[in-house]
Amino acid sequence: MGKQINMRNVFDFVAVRAAGRRPGGFKTAICGGVIAVVALAGCAPADTEMAANYAQVSPEVGGPSVVRRLTRHQYRTIIKDLFGSSIVVGGPFEPDVRESGLLAVGASKVSIASTGLDGYNKMARIIAAQVFDEDHRGMLLGCEPANADEPDDACAREFLGRVGRLMYRRPLTDDELQSRVNVANESAKTRGNFYLGLETSLVTMLVSPNFLFVHESSEPDPLHAGLERLDAYSKAVRLSFFFWNNAPDEALLAAAEDGSLHTQKGLEAQVSRMLGSPQMESGIRAFFTDMLEFELFDTLSKDQVLFPKFNFTLAEAAKEQTLRTIVDHLLVKKGDYRGLYTTPNTFLTRPLAAVYQVPLSGLAKKWVPYEYPAGVQHAGILSQVSFVSLHSHPARTSPTLRGKALREVLLCQKVPDPPGAVNFDIIQDVTNVNFRTVRQRLDAHASEPMCVGCHKITDPMGLALENFDTIGGFRSSENGAPIDTSGSLDGIEFQDALGLGKAMHDNPATVSCLTDRVYSYGVGREPTAAESDWLKSVILKDFEASGYQVPALMKRIATSSPFFRINTAETNEGQQEALVSSKTNIQ
Repeated sequence: MGKQINMRNVFDFVAVRAAGRRPGGFKTAICGGVIAVVALAGCAPADTEMAANYAQVSPEVGGPSVVRRLTRHQYRTIIKDLFGSSIVVGGPFEPDVRESGLLAVGASKVSIASTGLDGYNKMARIIAAQVFDEDHRGMLLGCEPANADEPDDACAREFLGRVGRLMYRRPLTDDELQSRVNVANESAKTRGNFYLGLETSLVTMLVSPNFLFVHESSEPDPLHAGLERLDAYSKAVRLSFFFWNNAPDEALLAAAEDGSLHTQKGLEAQVSRMLGSPQMESGIRAFFTDMLEFELFDTLSKDQVLFPKFNFTLAEAAKEQTLRTIVDHLLVKKGDYRGLYTTPNTFLTRPLAAVYQVPLSGLAKKWVPYEYPAGVQHAGILSQVSFVSLHSHPARTSPTLRGKALREVLLCQKVPDPPGAVNFDIIQDVTNVNFRTVRQRLDAHASEPMCVGCHKITDPMGLALENFDTIGGFRSSENGAPIDTSGSLDGIEFQDALGLGKAMHDNPATVSCLTDRVYSYGVGREPTAAESDWLKSVILKDFEASGYQVPALMKRIATSSPFFRINTAETNEGQQEALVSSKTNIQ
């Protein structure tokens, strides 16, 4: 790579924030008689609709701004959008962390260790080398240097300013842009090549916290003296990751720059545009991939002797089946969210059909829509391979794991961890002639006083799924004994998986949990106490009025004032300290 450029400390943005300054693109001005920090384009006109929106909600409803590390999926998506799908992104990512049920919340609780920065640095060098190789530079650069063997500050400035705006999700300040141009200039002189100099400068941007972290900035709220809101660019970023799980596009950045995003009309226009975009499917997929804990498939294994049909291809198809079902039901058909637990409609491939014992021979398409006949137990996403296999052991099912997942993942109810001294011998002994079914083994195990409490809130739900083995295949008996799938959920009794799906459909906690998860996903943290009250008293009722349509829920949240209001009484000091402790220089 030639001479290595010594970057300024990549975590100096924490000090900038601590000093009360913003990373760029804003100035102080007076709007409507209130001192405010506004976009460079100037003050937006007074907006009575936005003021009315704010007036409907108590000023206490809001929370802290956050600093979120990009997930590996977000990182890959942004690189693809910036430079094209032919750019290979390889290398180790820092592990994502699940917090409060979501990786999106965990992203605001993590930093990057020095070893992790080394990994991101190597990845950045691989990406930048591809961007400026002979196959890509002509398509991506947008200008030509006067002499390829020398620096060209004008061409470098044009490229770095354009790309930096999308990478940093805001315009670069004059100082930021000039420093990147200087890096390109110095490196081009040292390496005797304009493209290699620009490559070095791009590396420094790819490892900058302005790219690796979504850093939200706040400003005084002109509608409420003494309160704060997200600034326009942070607002654009929150919207974009909420709807698309991706960085803002040019249209959204332009709305932030001209101030229209701070008007109710401008906000609603952008939200409607994003809801109608093809990227909305990617956003829905990203949210449910997170909520349903699909990252666990990365380490999922099954006993290959007992279940030879399970392999990487089947695991990938299992995830895709559920996501296709969700997208079709929620976006294409604009269906009731609760219907995901009862719908007979799904999509199948031949490997999945073999597990479900559905004949698909002779069909050429890889994915085909399929509707289960009435009464078939496979209706609803709870009976799909993605759920029953993910929450089972490698060689046997687990009503406890499945029931625990139903409680924690889909109903937002915490199940206590088992005591450390529990003896699981009875459950694990699948050859015991006295306890041939899982229900019988669980009844014997749960009779112990230390076990009965937890099993009471998990097993009656999980046992309804016992017709599905550890990879989702249907069975009616275990060890020659008939399987009893009767159970109950919060006082509602049922006989099988179809009954469980109906009970989940009708349970108020099902929609309440989704409302909390969607909001947490959008703001990158748990709701504050005031936000939780607002979600229950206002947003949940509006969700019901919409027929429990998820796009309507997201729109209602994204056009509300609390989604962007910053409550400075809430702090994020622990996260800031974690970031500061990770300071390092990249060579």
